[in-house]
Amino acid sequence: MTLSSFIVRNAFRNKRRSMLTMLSISFSLLLLTLMMSIWRTFYVDLGPPDAATRIITRDRVSLAFFLPAYYREKIRSIPGVVAVVPMTFFGTHYKNDRSANAFAQAATDPDEYMKVASDKIVPPDQVAAWQRDRAGAMVDVELVKKYGWKIGDRITLDSPYFPVRPELTIRAIYSIDPPVRSLYFNSKYLEEAVPWFKGQAGWYITQVATANDVASVSKAIDEMFRNAPQRTKTESQQAFRLSFVATLGNVKAFILGICGAVVFAILLVSANTMAMSVRSRTREVAVLKTLGFTRSRVLSLFVGESVALACLAGGLGIAAAAAFIRWLTHSSVAIGIPTDMRVTLPTVAISLLVAATVGFLSGYVPAYNASRMNIVDGLRHIG
Repeated sequence: MTLSSFIVRNAFRNKRRSMLTMLSISFSLLLLTLMMSIWRTFYVDLGPPDAATRIITRDRVSLAFFLPAYYREKIRSIPGVVAVVPMTFFGTHYKNDRSANAFAQAATDPDEYMKVASDKIVPPDQVAAWQRDRAGAMVDVELVKKYGWKIGDRITLDSPYFPVRPELTIRAIYSIDPPVRSLYFNSKYLEEAVPWFKGQAGWYITQVATANDVASVSKAIDEMFRNAPQRTKTESQQAFRLSFVATLGNVKAFILGICGAVVFAILLVSANTMAMSVRSRTREVAVLKTLGFTRSRVLSLFVGESVALACLAGGLGIAAAAAFIRWLTHSSVAIGIPTDMRVTLPTVAISLLVAATVGFLSGYVPAYNASRMNIVDGLRHIG
């Protein structure tokens, strides 16, 4: 029998204790992997390449305040600007206010929208049809699959923000990876239906020539409207997305706190399990030493058991986290969850490293004490 097989056999000697320990570690690693995936999605990933050349201009105080329509042409005059489109958030629900029927709906300018959304794949004839129809809509292919829509279907939207129920005709279907599950329609339709909204926009998306122009154009836009009645705040698309996250509070501190608590919890669980395991096998350790097992061999035996148990449980927790995130990103239950969130290989590696480190630290102290145990004292032990 090899040392590795001996470790595996002893790790599951007490099956109930081992399974409960694995369950605790697996759940902890699930939380840890989930938190790290959220961190990577919001604070590390830069999004698709095209997003690096898009900037967002909104009211400096809040998105709840609209910007004047004439800001668009002023922004267009700045060197480095390729295209500018207005965007207004219309609502999130379709048919009723159930979360299963929630998706983003926005009013924009179809004539120029595709210039700032080149990462969306749409047949040219459908884009042209959308641009010709004032009451036309462009929808994500994922929404088409969900509701069974097709080109030419008529749908009615509801909004908690505007006193109008647009009756739209689906003229274009786009696809994008990852899916965004959004619907877009003509802002002129909204202006005609809601008189007080005419000449306004929620925010502006600006496409610049290169990523190097982002900083200079952003500064130029805010400087242009510094003394205007409504000052602006211009930022990259990633920063704009993070501004929504910031409304929830100090998310970074929350994630770090959860991760720290998880690591501490699994360290306590694993340490308690190994201490109990070594204590119940005191006489066995003495017998092993009489058979010629050295201190280093006894030490490696118990540490190996602890690391193997932690890594196996960690692997199960990571697999569960990956499955949960996949369900979450493909479900309409969790509104606002980025559809590109996933468990990456670096996240898996870090989670497994944490599991192995915790297994080593929790098993080393009791294993070290066992390796230094006197044979006679061990054989006399009762417990």
